[in-house]
This record gives sequence, C-alpha cells and structure tokens, in this order.
Amino acid sequence: QVQLVESGGGLVQAGDSLRLSCAASGRTFRTYTMGWFRQVPGKEREFVAAINWSGSSTDYLDSVKGRFTITRDKAKNTLYLQMNSLKPEDTAVYYCAATSRTVVPTQRGGYEYWGQGTQVTVSS
Repeated sequence: QVQLVESGGGLVQAGDSLRLSCAASGRTFRTYTMGWFRQVPGKEREFVAAINWSGSSTDYLDSVKGRFTITRDKAKNTLYLQMNSLKPEDTAVYYCAATSRTVVPTQRGGYEYWGQGTQVTVSS
C-alpha cells in the first residue's frame, strides 16, 4: 500500500512559480512510477507529468513542456513538480499518483494510488 500526501499549492499571479511536493509512504516508492494530474470542475482529470522509478524517463503534457519539471528524491520518498511561468489556465487541483508499472502511463487508469490533491490558483 502506498499513501500520498500533496502540498505546496496556493494562490499566485501569472508568471510566478510554485513547487508542489508529494510525500509517499512505504519503501516501494523507490520502485514506483509517479505522476502528476490536474482537474478543474466539470472536466476530466488531465495528465500533467510522470517519471519512472529511476528518474531516467519523464513525460509531459505538451502545454507544460519547458515550464514544468518533475523530479523525485528517493532518500526523502518525495515527488516534486516545479512549475514556472504559471498561467491562469494552469489553475486546477493537482493530484499525485503512483503505479507499480514500469512503463510511464499518461492515462488516469494507469495509476493505482492517488493523493487528495492540492489547489493551485493562478490569477491574471
């Protein structure tokens, strides 16, 4: 079992930066593929970024490439999402996710474990 707790969300202005964190329980974190998704009311949960167990492979939503960076610290059992040059359209609840799969899924159904989410609001 993996438990995930996100933090770092908040209210910022367009162009600002935020770093989201996801603290994971369990030694299996080191072998899990991890991802970030986001969701706004009335819309499907959207893939944002993912990273494999070693950190050697990442994937991003096209609209965040060059602005967002996903990393992981195995020693701290923590996943990060550095978000720069934020835009109002990045406003959403951001969720951390984990899977035991070795591939890097970009679909919601590819992940078994989810955090409760953290709100990110970007004002114009």
